[in-house]
Amino acid sequence: MAGFKQSNRLHSGLGTKEKIYIGVSLLIIIIWVSPYFFLGQNAHMRVQDNLDSNIAWYKVLNESGQLFGSLNAHIPQIINGEMRRDAFYSQFYGVVVLFSIFPPIIAYGLTQLITRLGAFLGMYLLLKHHFMKEKDYALIQAGTALTFALTPFWPSGMLSILGMPLALWAFLNIRNGSRSWKNFAVLTILPFLSSFILGFCFFLSVLGIFWAVDAWRAKKWNGVFLLSILYMTCIYLLIDYRLVVSMIVPSGLTNRNEFVESDNGLMDSLSLTIRNYVLSHNQDRTESAVVIMPLTLIALGIVLVKKEWRKEKLFIGLHILNFVLSLWYAFWFFEGWQPLKDHIAILTTFNFGRFHYLRPGIIYVLFAISLRILWRMGKWGHIAVTVLLAAQLWMIIPTNEQINYSDDPSYKQYFAQQQFTDIKNYIGLPQSQYRVVSIGIHPDIAQYNGFYTLDTYNNFYPLSYKHQFRKIIAPELNKSPELKSYFDQWGGRCYIFVSELGEHYMYSKYSNVKIKHLQLNTAVLKQMGGRYVLSAVPILNAKQNHLAFEKSFNSKDSWWEIYLYKVQ
Repeated sequence: MAGFKQSNRLHSGLGTKEKIYIGVSLLIIIIWVSPYFFLGQNAHMRVQDNLDSNIAWYKVLNESGQLFGSLNAHIPQIINGEMRRDAFYSQFYGVVVLFSIFPPIIAYGLTQLITRLGAFLGMYLLLKHHFMKEKDYALIQAGTALTFALTPFWPSGMLSILGMPLALWAFLNIRNGSRSWKNFAVLTILPFLSSFILGFCFFLSVLGIFWAVDAWRAKKWNGVFLLSILYMTCIYLLIDYRLVVSMIVPSGLTNRNEFVESDNGLMDSLSLTIRNYVLSHNQDRTESAVVIMPLTLIALGIVLVKKEWRKEKLFIGLHILNFVLSLWYAFWFFEGWQPLKDHIAILTTFNFGRFHYLRPGIIYVLFAISLRILWRMGKWGHIAVTVLLAAQLWMIIPTNEQINYSDDPSYKQYFAQQQFTDIKNYIGLPQSQYRVVSIGIHPDIAQYNGFYTLDTYNNFYPLSYKHQFRKIIAPELNKSPELKSYFDQWGGRCYIFVSELGEHYMYSKYSNVKIKHLQLNTAVLKQMGGRYVLSAVPILNAKQNHLAFEKSFNSKDSWWEIYLYKVQ
């Protein structure tokens, strides 16, 4: 902690090189996000936990008239109105506000721009004012901040993970005695641009432990520091008041009550520890395996060989914390937890393993300190730092969504609005008068296009609905132990699962797959209001399932060919 006790005063001004580094970094960030604004609906973006869910949620929520709905409000378009308003984000969350004001692609581009600029600013300020104040390290500060800002992140999370360095900068300033309005402005604004449950609750918990240890060692309470932690926590709770009320006044059992996460054996947990440590999680990818990790381990070796562990104890401590977070994440799914989770509901309904969301910030601080250790070695060290920063930037470039997801459908191809308008017109009834389900495609596509669906992707809906819906797909689940376990022990994807298709929901119009042995309980489907099936692949035994083929729909702007079946 001694490393945090340095002066926090800003330098009198930016040097010429520093201005150049910052200017180039900002230009690269703008170029990075520009395709969303120039390509529009032809832009590509992540499908998982993004196109397959969140993007449609914002549209459905806006059109439901329940954006500011009461605590007991329901969203009629999804699962027969069983979906409560509190299953969606707060109306005060920045991403929701942006999607309620701007067209979806522009809103998405703005979330990317805001997040990456916030990430750059936070990491740059944190390094400059708390880890390496010297002006000699301007290249390391800006270069590390840039690579950190370009890392892949969960789009709807915005600054939930990448905003932690900015928050830490403000908190450390307050801890060191600064009372600048800028610190409290950061703590006030960040909650509107990030998620408490999916990021900052873990950060603030660790910060609270840090404050307690700090107070114990100093034998003195830092009251302002503690109050600042509580202040930011309170803002989050006010923004997420719906969540707070639902926790205090439970509305009944939800699908989360049947989550079974802890089923890994000892060896699987150890293997997951290493995988997470090296590759990270898909929601907090760091792209650190090739350049950053070897470098930080080499730098750690240099420190130990030179016996500089006292001088670099913060560096060593961050290494340990980084590994412990991966260990904690992996063993949260260890089977030894399950008996306890069976008796304590919150251990099932809340994922305490997500402390690994702190790792991206830690890994990039380790990267910066490792570069500083090389920089101190003189001319060749300076060259090595430049090469390593360029190499890390090169490793990140392929993660740009226009490159990484170029083989996936674009926004326009995914949501296929014209094609689904044709389907709606063909049916010829108000969409609120019938329900549809999807096979081989994500149900949010139908939702996005105004259809009322019995299927959905959401982690928070009534358990009774899950059990009712399960009757439709029970014959198919009985054919596949994997699908049965996937649905029964999670159920976030309340889909029409087909054993012949497995856990795949992206069958394009170029697919040659056909369903030959479908078995659905269409009596229950019809009882729940299901009248049409939208399938991305032909169903050869449709008649045996009391399904009548109506028509296939195709479009040059669509990724799919949709086969429309009517429930008899």
